Amino acid sequence: MPRLSQSPRDPAFVQNPYPFYDKLRAAGPLVVWDELSMPVAAGHAEVNALLRDRRFGRENPFPMEPEPHVAPFYEIDRLSLLDREPPEHTRLRRLITRAFTPRTVEAMIPDIQSLSNSLLDDLEPGDDLLAKFCERLPVIVICRLLGVPEDRADDLLRWSHDMVAMYQIRRDRRIEDTAVASTQAFRAFLETYLAERRAAPRDDLISALIAAEEDGEKLSAYELIATCILLLNAGHEATVHALGNGIRTLVQTGQWHAHDPAKLTEEILRHDPPLHLFSRYAMQDVEVFGHSFAKGEQVGLLLAAANRDPAVWTDPARFDPTREPGPQLALGAGLHFCIGGPLARLEISIALPILIDRLPELELAETAVFADRWHFHGLERLPVTFRT
Repeated sequence: MPRLSQSPRDPAFVQNPYPFYDKLRAAGPLVVWDELSMPVAAGHAEVNALLRDRRFGRENPFPMEPEPHVAPFYEIDRLSLLDREPPEHTRLRRLITRAFTPRTVEAMIPDIQSLSNSLLDDLEPGDDLLAKFCERLPVIVICRLLGVPEDRADDLLRWSHDMVAMYQIRRDRRIEDTAVASTQAFRAFLETYLAERRAAPRDDLISALIAAEEDGEKLSAYELIATCILLLNAGHEATVHALGNGIRTLVQTGQWHAHDPAKLTEEILRHDPPLHLFSRYAMQDVEVFGHSFAKGEQVGLLLAAANRDPAVWTDPARFDPTREPGPQLALGAGLHFCIGGPLARLEISIALPILIDRLPELELAETAVFADRWHFHGLERLPVTFRT
């Protein structure tokens, strides 16, 4: 198997990883990325196939006990839908989708519209659009969806950022300790609202998750907590950076004007998605694309590289909001397709047209810089100028 080397923390790579992805794709269907110590797939056909291959999964078939100092984090994380396999994944997903329905998502349309406008009412030239709009919108939507106070949005944002850092290349002991503290705070926060909703259900997602039942089974207390945390962390982080990356690209390419919302949303997710790597474990000894994987061996699936495969898209590096949507993989595929994907798409497709309409002469106040946290791909900040 070919091998290639590239530090994920190299500044040039952080700002533009796509040239290296092109090298990986050209080198073969599977290439060992030395710094990740695993084979990776960068072509669309390979990534798509592996996402759907049930011989690979998210749950380590040889689980190891976490070190004591991070045990509280993994006590919740291991119950997340994201890291479970059938039959537990099947049970969890069915219960969650009974509560988190398409109707639930569609009912958020007026909230997303009004919230987008109210956030823009408070925006001043020179403000950081990432902090004042891209971050605020999805976290407040999640607050309203769950039925928790919006004035705790800053806490939820902090807890989300701290916990998601556990999946990043830059992880160290300080990040681990901070993530554990935020996990415990988040759990305590949710336990209060779970107890309240059990006593007095309301028309919100927490109440619906508590009530969800199939064949006599319900979500356990910790599964409820893990699900609420996943909805915030995964859904929020993805939407924030899809919006930020999309705004940056639209302005830089001179395309800051009205577009078809559905096509615009899909092209933003395709061209520069917020999540670049999703890994899988071989659940059995298996041979694929000429490589024999031993049970428990990992493979990295480069979603962003697959989304720029010239075998699928003409001139894939070009951002084209008029492009007909194709089989982009920003939200995954197969068993673990992002459960919050419809909400993320809805938020982007509503918020961006409102932003473009309200601020037609928006410009970047400084060069937009990507943060050193690959494989999550998002900006550090996004200061903008505009005429009032």
